[in-house]
Amino acid sequence: MDRLTSMDVFASIVANGSFAGAARQAQVSPTVVSKHVQALENWLGVKLLNRSTRRVALTEAGEAFYERCKRILSDVEDAAGMAGELQTTLRGRLRVSAPGLFGVELVTPAAVVFMAEHPDVSIRLDINDRYVDVLGEGYDLAVIVGQLPDSSLTARRLAPIRFATCAAPSYLARRGIPEHPSELAHHDCLQYTGFLWSQNEWRFVAPSGDPVSIQISPRFASATLALRTAVIQGAGIFQCPTYAVGDDLAAGRLVPILTEYSIPELSAYAVHAQGRHRSAKLGSFIDLLASRFGPNPPWDRWQAK
Repeated sequence: MDRLTSMDVFASIVANGSFAGAARQAQVSPTVVSKHVQALENWLGVKLLNRSTRRVALTEAGEAFYERCKRILSDVEDAAGMAGELQTTLRGRLRVSAPGLFGVELVTPAAVVFMAEHPDVSIRLDINDRYVDVLGEGYDLAVIVGQLPDSSLTARRLAPIRFATCAAPSYLARRGIPEHPSELAHHDCLQYTGFLWSQNEWRFVAPSGDPVSIQISPRFASATLALRTAVIQGAGIFQCPTYAVGDDLAAGRLVPILTEYSIPELSAYAVHAQGRHRSAKLGSFIDLLASRFGPNPPWDRWQAK
């Protein structure tokens, strides 16, 4: 039998003064109540109760055990209340993972806003340019760009991830503007070294709808932040997510090229463990991310100009 339940039944016997009273309170038979007491006495190796036809009396060992039972059951009730409060109120810690520049430039400001709105919440944000094991590594939430790694997780789409092929005006003035993806073979191309999209293959969709795939030989390869700096300084052509360069395109520091050729989109997701016991703080943080990003995220506003 479950010992905590047996302890609760034992405490109820003492409080009610009888096995029958404890049985009525627990809505079980007196026989079940007797089995709980017997299980405790067998576990402890002592007699807890002296039972007569009129009353139930505690033994010396029973008195000592009863006092401990009351404290333990009270602590369990307090712990359950605290856990329930953490589920329904916005307090406690969130552990979040997010990739590279997306995490630094987009998730971090959202986390700062969230903590300002909810002073009892703290956030640990890990920047990971890799797929994380949400359950195995103990994350409450992972923001993932690209394909979902595990169907056992719950995912909410936060935003589309669109791409642009771009270069600095200084590079295009020096090397010319390619008009077809095949011309990229004669240009300096910059390549992302992470896990989010193809390494040395740039994919397009022609105006006709036909797919176009180009193998590049990158002149410079690195993480997104380094590539953004390099392309702005005129190092070459970069095919990258618009969340990395949206402000630069809007300001004219970078120029989109091959705009007749679209690029297949990815998505950003908020991923967490399945189950109905999602905490209030986790749900609210996901809602905040979704409201800040959405189907037409702010980093794509340059396209409307």
